[in-house]
Amino acid sequence: MRKLLVLQHVAHEILGTLNPLLKRAGFRIRYVNFGRHPEAQPSLDGYHGLVVLGGPMSVYEDHRFPHLITEMKLIEDAMQRNLPVLGICLGAQLIAKTLGADVYASKQKEIGWYDLHTAPEAAQGSILNLLGQTEKVFQWHGDTFDVPAGAVHLAASTLCVNQAFRYGETIYGLQFHLEVDEAMIQRWLKVPENRHEIAKLHSGLGPDHIHAETPQYIGRLHELSEQTFSQFIGLFGLEKFDGRKSSG
Repeated sequence: MRKLLVLQHVAHEILGTLNPLLKRAGFRIRYVNFGRHPEAQPSLDGYHGLVVLGGPMSVYEDHRFPHLITEMKLIEDAMQRNLPVLGICLGAQLIAKTLGADVYASKQKEIGWYDLHTAPEAAQGSILNLLGQTEKVFQWHGDTFDVPAGAVHLAASTLCVNQAFRYGETIYGLQFHLEVDEAMIQRWLKVPENRHEIAKLHSGLGPDHIHAETPQYIGRLHELSEQTFSQFIGLFGLEKFDGRKSSG
């Protein structure tokens, strides 16, 4: 049985649509919630891969959140062990920082549904190779990163040019949220800190707007999620894994 270590930062940011795919592939999953246990010192011994989820803190706030240093050490350890690693939002920023790239505040936050434009390199053997040239994806971030030296740039948006990268064959950073479903989005929109963050945007794209747009785009996002995460699972030696539910 393959074992996966998942680094979590807040209760409402979870594996989402990735979870059932991992369960069907036979993974045993262990969450380490640094929001509840910031002093935790997990080890990758016995694990076959690492997923680092999103969170409201910034990579450069390690003086306030020392566990970010712990997480970057785990990411480095995973790379040295040649394990598959997936970073989502904050997780992608932590991978970038571990690889020596700068992480900093974006000029403008992306919260809600935005167009994602894939680079030609995304079609060349990456887990994003089934995305179209432009796809509507869900975003919730205020920071961005430089693409690390030696990494391959995979996607961009108008407001944030660095949306995804691959390092080596098994390390991926995704700034956007493929893992969300409609229930997760609605849960995020109810978190007081999140609502306050949206209110400060002064863009007119408030919770009601995001709520109204979600049914229009969520179906296609689920397709992209299944396709992309199934290929990530394939990095564990499950090349023939098909994330679709059995009809029998």
